[in-house]
Amino acid sequence: MNYYIRRFAQAIVTFVLGMFITFALYRLVPGGPVQALMADRVQQMKEQNQQIDQQELAQMAEQLTGINPDKPIPISFYEWLRDIILYQDFGESIMFQDPVFDILFRGMPWSIFLSVYGLLFGFTATIAVGVFMAWHEGTKIDSGLTVFVLVMRSIPYYVAAIVMLSVLAFQWGIFPTGGRAPPAADPGFNWEFMIGVAQHAALPILSNFIVGFAGGAIGMRALSVRVIGADYLRSARLRGLSTNRILSRYLTRNSILPIYTGFMMGISGMFSSNVITERIFQYHGVGWFMLEAVKNQDYPLVMAAFVFFSGITVVAILIADLTYGLIDPRAGTGATRESY
Repeated sequence: MNYYIRRFAQAIVTFVLGMFITFALYRLVPGGPVQALMADRVQQMKEQNQQIDQQELAQMAEQLTGINPDKPIPISFYEWLRDIILYQDFGESIMFQDPVFDILFRGMPWSIFLSVYGLLFGFTATIAVGVFMAWHEGTKIDSGLTVFVLVMRSIPYYVAAIVMLSVLAFQWGIFPTGGRAPPAADPGFNWEFMIGVAQHAALPILSNFIVGFAGGAIGMRALSVRVIGADYLRSARLRGLSTNRILSRYLTRNSILPIYTGFMMGISGMFSSNVITERIFQYHGVGWFMLEAVKNQDYPLVMAAFVFFSGITVVAILIADLTYGLIDPRAGTGATRESY
């Protein structure tokens, strides 16, 4: 129990510390968001021949960003974090004129939808192809798949996304050219809307699939080759077990364990890659909103997106750390290791 408590505490400290460092840079960088907003307001007042009120400027900046520029950084950070935890208040988006929390939840389900399916398909293909290559080690099948995977791995996901969009959407018209769902479809559990959502998500998910698939197939092959030489696998062959049973129950199950942590961390990497993918396909998820916020200097929305991506990363690593002992009982937990 103490092990799990320590891990939760470390995750919380890491998350809060990361937010504090970002918040401090948010405040201290010359020409940062607070100063930029106040400078824009001063320029507007000068053009309108209005009297400049510093207190009014500070209140305006605090209302938009959720940050009081007149208070010390630790106190201002505490108030900002308190508003997030108690009131889900990240401030107000400068570009969209809506609460940032509402904008995040507007795009979050769509980003999760893309990332989860892209990662699951990619991870499944990684396991299947890696094990298949190892089982046929040294053959032409192994050589051909190795070349194919290396070529796929060398292609950046955004290049693949642009090519697929150009060919499959614009030239051949197989998939929609952008968006999350058909504009004319009524949102809800109806066939028109659900099929439209699947069609619009197909190319972004395929882009994420390429990232997840090409990244780990070679590693899975190497791990599987090591397992093939184990004594228990030879014993399984001598016992006359079928090839499918050996591949699924012995080879795959034991080869997958070392890449489990990488799979969990891949969740955070997949969300990060969605920033470009969603922009290419005009898919309005968290990544699309974040890039628009960066382009338009919408600092409150940028900070909220950073908190979202940081939280996903910390939670994924924490889940991997807490559940690895369940996936591989031989590993145990920190409570059973001599190093703790």
